[in-house]
Amino acid sequence: MSAPVLTLEDAPPTDPVSLVVRRRIRPGREAEFEALLAEAIGLLARLPGHRGTGVIRPAPGEREYTLLSRFDTFTSAAAWELSPERAEWLARVAPLVDGQVSFEKQPGLEFWFTPPASPTLRQPPRWKMTLLTLAALYPVSVTLALLLAPVVGHWPLLWRSLAQMCLVVPTMTYLVMPLATRWAAGWLGRPG
Repeated sequence: MSAPVLTLEDAPPTDPVSLVVRRRIRPGREAEFEALLAEAIGLLARLPGHRGTGVIRPAPGEREYTLLSRFDTFTSAAAWELSPERAEWLARVAPLVDGQVSFEKQPGLEFWFTPPASPTLRQPPRWKMTLLTLAALYPVSVTLALLLAPVVGHWPLLWRSLAQMCLVVPTMTYLVMPLATRWAAGWLGRPG
């Protein structure tokens, strides 16, 4: 049983993307799956453009595992999806899976935080997302404003702001927020 493969029509090739895959594991096959899961995490960690993998193991009495892999671009995610290593891994894991595999792609700024629409993955409380975003955004915004001032300081406010935002948004999306969410993962994951 194989998971769907991403196509270039799914998202622009330079957008960040998170792949969320859920698998129900056959009873008694959990240890085998855990070993293969460790292999997959190792394979993913060596890929260019891979930004991290999270695993949500089943609650007691449940059998569904959720694997969330983040990539810096859709192209990086597609390279994994089309790789012979993934195909070989899927063939080995297929006998352990009970039922259909659930596969979804979360493009764009959802890369900053856990997607809210996911029934299994919990999104951090909004106040924590707000504080972390503010803590990351403020220094980036001020620093870029200071760096841009000599170049665009004489421009009208609307154009200065646009120039700054054209640098702030990609910096936050591709550099700062992936690092900040990884750094604050423990705090973001705690309830309350």
